[in-house]
Amino acid sequence: MRLKKHGPPGAVPGLELKAAAAPTRVPLSLMTYTSERVEEYEVDSVKECLEHRIPDGVAWINIDGIGDTELIGHVGNVFGLHPLALEDVIHAPQRPKIEFYENNIYIVLQMFHPQAPEGEQVSIFLGRDFVITLQEKPGDVFEPMRNRIRHTGSLLRRNGADFLAYSLLDAVIDCYFPVLDAYNEEFESVEEEVLDNPNHATAKRIHRLKAGLANLRRIVWPEREVVNALLRHETALVRDETRIYLKDSYDHVIHTFDVIETYRELMGGLMDTYMTSISNKMNSVMKLLTVIATIFMPLTFIAGLYGMNFTGMPELHWKYGYPLSLALMAAVAAGMLLYFRKKQWL
Repeated sequence: MRLKKHGPPGAVPGLELKAAAAPTRVPLSLMTYTSERVEEYEVDSVKECLEHRIPDGVAWINIDGIGDTELIGHVGNVFGLHPLALEDVIHAPQRPKIEFYENNIYIVLQMFHPQAPEGEQVSIFLGRDFVITLQEKPGDVFEPMRNRIRHTGSLLRRNGADFLAYSLLDAVIDCYFPVLDAYNEEFESVEEEVLDNPNHATAKRIHRLKAGLANLRRIVWPEREVVNALLRHETALVRDETRIYLKDSYDHVIHTFDVIETYRELMGGLMDTYMTSISNKMNSVMKLLTVIATIFMPLTFIAGLYGMNFTGMPELHWKYGYPLSLALMAAVAAGMLLYFRKKQWL
């Protein structure tokens, strides 16, 4: 689990405008569209974004990287983003949350995709006619949204910025299902291992899965509140038509949370099964050792009896004494084995 970054004690709240110690170019992309047209740009500054925006259209600005605080500060100044929200963008990872401001809404989510198997923070700012997304690194789950924007007549092209924000939110939520499918496959593999051949590595796998599910639960639980707040909060930035779609996203979050809780319960039961299997395995070993020790007890008695070397023992001077003692030991051992098998102890 990654730890949240904090500023030094007593630092000024909000984001201070200063460039990184070793500034690097952060990819900045713009998609601006209306129902009739769409344009895409790779730009170097916020000023270029403003120059390329389509009048009366929706602008989607995506920033891949949060290392250049100067750039992020300029974005905040141009679009009226609160400094405290920008501070949360920089100090990733944050707990998923939503904050309502006068002219925009700030949403923090955790996104999973092949380039970020442990998850990464994605920040979404929703304004009247713009959406700004800031990611920790390149790569996301938003490509289907880009393709839908490129397609003439799509719902995204016919709706406003709030519908775009909903679509991005829904894409992040839906990306949890492949993660849960991977947990399901891992669970089935561990379950077979627990039943067939449990070992120390099996316990490590179970603990790793439990820790991963706990982290996923820590993410999904507050995201349920994020979607619910968008549904319930009175704001002009989210239309009633979009709230209908948000209800579907809320159902997805609830379903995801239910699956996580189910897997956590199964993992608890699997750990109990592992402990039981290890105990049964140990009992089988102790049972085998006990049977062997029990068989050797009378054999040890016979060997000890004829090892006393008393002069009055006629068997010691009998030429058949040695083979007879061996035969007696074999007969005793065979008789005990037959008795144990009849009692189903073997």
